[in-house]
Amino acid sequence: MSEKIEEANTHTKGKLEVEEAEHHEHKDEISAELEALLQTDPKHGLTTAEVAERLARFGPNELAEVKRNPLLKFLGYFTGAIAYLIEVACIISAVVKDWLDFGIILALLLLNACIGFIEESKAESALDALRQTLALKTRCWRDGHLVELDVAALVPGDIIVLRLGDIVPADGRLLGIGATGEATEGDLLIDQSALTGESLPVAKNKGKTVYSSSIVKQGQQMAVVTKTGGDTFIGRAANLISITTEEGHFQKIINRIGNFLILITVVLVVIILIYQLVHFKGTEEGKFLTVLRKVLVLTVAAIPVGLPTVMSVTMAVGAKQLAAKKVIVKRLTAVEEMASVSVLCSDKTGTLTLNELTFDEPYLTNNYTSDDILLYSYLAAEAGANDPIEFAVRTAAEEQLEILKNRTHKHEVPGYKVTSFLPFNPSTKLTQATITNLETNHSFKVAKGAPQVIIRLVGGDDDAVRAVNSLAKRGLRALGVARTIDANLEQWELIGMIALIDPPRPDSAETIRRCNHMGVSVKMITGDQLIIAKEVAHRLGMQRVMLDAGHLVDADKSEDEITEHVIRADGFAQVIPEHKYRVVELLQKRGILVGMTGDGVNDAPALKKANVGIAVHGCTDAARSAADIVLLAPGLSTIVDGLMTSRAIFQRMRSYALYRITSTVHFLMFFFIVVMAYDWSLPAHLLILICILNDLATLVISVDNAQISARPDKWRIGQLISMSIILGMCLTALSFAHFFTFWKHFGYAPVSADAPDSQRKLESIMYLHISSAPHFVIFSTRLTGYFWENLPSPIFAVVIIGTQIIALLMVIFGGLTPKVPAGEAIVVLLISLVYFIILDVVKVQIFKAWNFELTATFVPTAARRHKLADRKAAKIQQERVWSSIDAVRKVAVMTAVVSTFQEKKHDDHHHATEQMGDKAEFK
Repeated sequence: MSEKIEEANTHTKGKLEVEEAEHHEHKDEISAELEALLQTDPKHGLTTAEVAERLARFGPNELAEVKRNPLLKFLGYFTGAIAYLIEVACIISAVVKDWLDFGIILALLLLNACIGFIEESKAESALDALRQTLALKTRCWRDGHLVELDVAALVPGDIIVLRLGDIVPADGRLLGIGATGEATEGDLLIDQSALTGESLPVAKNKGKTVYSSSIVKQGQQMAVVTKTGGDTFIGRAANLISITTEEGHFQKIINRIGNFLILITVVLVVIILIYQLVHFKGTEEGKFLTVLRKVLVLTVAAIPVGLPTVMSVTMAVGAKQLAAKKVIVKRLTAVEEMASVSVLCSDKTGTLTLNELTFDEPYLTNNYTSDDILLYSYLAAEAGANDPIEFAVRTAAEEQLEILKNRTHKHEVPGYKVTSFLPFNPSTKLTQATITNLETNHSFKVAKGAPQVIIRLVGGDDDAVRAVNSLAKRGLRALGVARTIDANLEQWELIGMIALIDPPRPDSAETIRRCNHMGVSVKMITGDQLIIAKEVAHRLGMQRVMLDAGHLVDADKSEDEITEHVIRADGFAQVIPEHKYRVVELLQKRGILVGMTGDGVNDAPALKKANVGIAVHGCTDAARSAADIVLLAPGLSTIVDGLMTSRAIFQRMRSYALYRITSTVHFLMFFFIVVMAYDWSLPAHLLILICILNDLATLVISVDNAQISARPDKWRIGQLISMSIILGMCLTALSFAHFFTFWKHFGYAPVSADAPDSQRKLESIMYLHISSAPHFVIFSTRLTGYFWENLPSPIFAVVIIGTQIIALLMVIFGGLTPKVPAGEAIVVLLISLVYFIILDVVKVQIFKAWNFELTATFVPTAARRHKLADRKAAKIQQERVWSSIDAVRKVAVMTAVVSTFQEKKHDDHHHATEQMGDKAEFK
C-alpha cells in the first residue's frame, strides 16, 4: 500500500504550474490616421522632409509653457467682496479729501496683499518641474543614419534607440529589435513608478508601450514614437495641472462673509445717505459731499478692513509653526483648508510605502533557514547590477548576515570564493554562480531566478508552486533559490523562495489610525496592481475594499453611482493620473474637502486639484510644485501635526470672524438708529480709532490658545451669521441702555461736534462702551463652550484688556475726546467686562439648541431639504435595524429560556426516574 502511495506521489510531483500574475496596463488609444504614420522602416527612419511635415503638424516634443505674470498675481490679492468694498471706500476717501482714512485703508490693503504674495512667492511652476523630468538628448534613426538629437525634435513615427539608463524621450511602441536591426532576447525592464505609481519595474516586450519620462532599467530595444509633447502620458498630466485654477475654499468663505457684510452695510448706509440728503436739503449739511463724508466714516468703521489682514497674519503665523515641524506651506490658505479636510487620498508607492523592494518572510524547504537563503542568494547576485531586485537581495543580506558585516573587501564573502558567474540572461531567466567553500575546498553551484525556472531546475515541487502562487495572490514578488548537493554539480536542491515587497513606512499604519480618530477618512489611490494594493492595505490596518480603475469610468453607471463607490471604497488600484484627478473631483462635487498626498509625476494633477495637495518627503519636482504643502520629514506622521496645528488656526480665525461680524452688526444697527432718529454720531477720528486700534490688537489672536476639535472643522456660515446677529442685537440693546441712561439721568445729551467739550461727554462714554463691549466678546467667541473651559493665552488677554485700558485712560484724561469722571468711565468698562460673561451664556445655549434641522427649517433651501430628508430616512432605517436586532435578541432570549426550562424539566424527570429506580432496586 505504501509503495502505491509513494508511486502516486512520484507521478503527481511537478504537475502544478506557477500562476503568473497578469500585469494590467493602461491601453493608449492610437487613431487609424496616426497608426498609418507609424509604419516607419526601422533601418532607415524618417526622411528630413517627413520630419519637417510632421513637426509642423504635431509641434515640438515639449510641454507648453504657461506662466502667470507676477504683477497680475500680486493684483489678484486685491480681489474679493471685502477687498472691493474697501477699495471703493478708499476711492471715496480720496474724492472727499479725507486723507487720514485714505492712508489707513490703503495701508491695510497693501499689507494684506504683501503678506499673501510674499508667503506664496516660493511656489514653483509645476509645468517647469514636469519639463525637467524629460530627457534632453536621444538616439534616433534619420535618413538611414543613427544620430543624436534634442528630444524636442522628435515626431510621431521616429525610430528611437532605448538602452540601460535612458530616460524615455516620448511615448513609443517597442519593436522587439536592437539598435542595428538584430533580434533581441528578453524584455525591456522599465521603471515607471513616478508616472504610474507601480512599485515594481515592468517588463515590456514587442508591441508594448513605453511612456515618456520612464527609465530603462535593463535591456535595449528600438521603439517607434507614437505620441509627443502634450499628447504623451506625462503631457496629459501637465494639461490637467494647467486647467486646475479653481477658487480656493477659504476665498469662497471670505467672499460669503464679505457679501453679507457688504449687503447690510450698503443698504443701511444708502438709506442714511438718502435720508440726510432729503432731510437737510437746501442747507450746508445737506450738500452731497458733506453727507458723503459722514456716511463714508460710518462705512469705513463698519467695513471689517482688518478681516483679511488678521486672517492672513493668523495663517502666516500658523505656517511658521508648521515649518518648525517640517511642514512647509506654499499656499497660505491651505492652512485653513487643511482643518476642514475630511477625506485624505493618499498615493501608495513612496508615500504609504518606502518605494524600495525589501526582503519579506521567505518560503523555505529542506530545513534551510532565512539566513541560508539570504547567503546563497547573495552569492548568486551580480555585484553592482543596476537592477532593483538584485539591489534588494544584496541590501537585505548585508544588513542581516553577520558574516557580511565588517568585511575588508566589500565584494568578497568570508569563507567562500566565486570561481565563475553567469549573469542574468533573459532567455534562461536566472543567474548562476559556481562557489568554492574555502574550508572544505568543495565546489557547488547556486542558481537564483524566476520561480518557475528554479522549480523546473530541481525537478518540480508542488509545495513550492503553491507557495509561489500564494505569494503572487498577495502581491509579493517571488524569487527562487537553489543549490547543488553532494558534490554533484548537476543535482539541484531547492532552498526556497525569496519574497519581495515594497513595504509600508514604519509610521504609515499609526498615521492612518490617528487620522481616522480625528475624523479623516484615508483612501489609498495607486497605479499599482490590485493584489498589491490589497496586501499593503491589509498591512496598514485598512479595510481591503479596493476597486480597480474600471469603476471610475464605468459607462453603465451614473456619476452619482460612481461617486457612491468612491465614497465607500477604501481605495483604488491600477489608476492613471486622470483617474486620481477624477476621484478628487467627484468627492469635491459632493461638498467634501479633500486632501491628497503623493510624490510622483502621476500624483501632480490630483495634488493640484485637491483642496490641500501634500507632497511627501523625497518627492519629484513636479509633485512639489503642484502641492500646497510639502513635508520635509520622511513618512506621513507630520500630517497629523499639520492637522492639529491647522485646526487650532481654524479656531482662531473662526473666533475672530464671529467677533468681527458681531461688531459690524452691532455698530451698524446702533448708528443706523441714532443717526436716523437723532442725527448724532461719534466724530470720525473716534470711529476710525475704534476700528484700527481694536483690529490691530486682535492680531495677537494668532498666538492665542485654541481648543482643537475632534472632527474636521466647518465654517457653517449660516450659523456664524445668525449667532453674530443675535449677539449684535444684544450688544445694541446694551448700547442704547448706555445712551439713554447717560443722556436722561446724567444729562449727557447727544449734541453736535461743534459744541464745547463740557457738553460732549456722551461722545466719550459711547466711545469707551463701543470700543470695549464688542471687543471683550472675543473672549467668548474663542470657543463654542463656556469661556473658562479653555482660558486665553496671557499675551492675548493682556493685549485685549490693555487696549481698553488705553481707551479708559484717554477718556479719563481727555485729549482726543472730552474728559469724564474716572468713576463713570471705570463703571462703563466693568459693565462691558461683565456683559461678555452674560453673552457667553447666551452663546452656549444657542450652540446647544442649534442643529441642522433648525437651519433647514429657518432657511429651507432645496439642498438642505434634500439632505434633511435623507437624514430622516437614514434615522428611520437605523431604528428599523435596531428594532429588528432587539426582536431577534428577544427571540434568542426566549428560546434560551424555553430551552433551559425544557432541559431543567428533562433533568428533573430524569432525576425522578433515577430515584424511582433506586427505590425499586432498594426494595
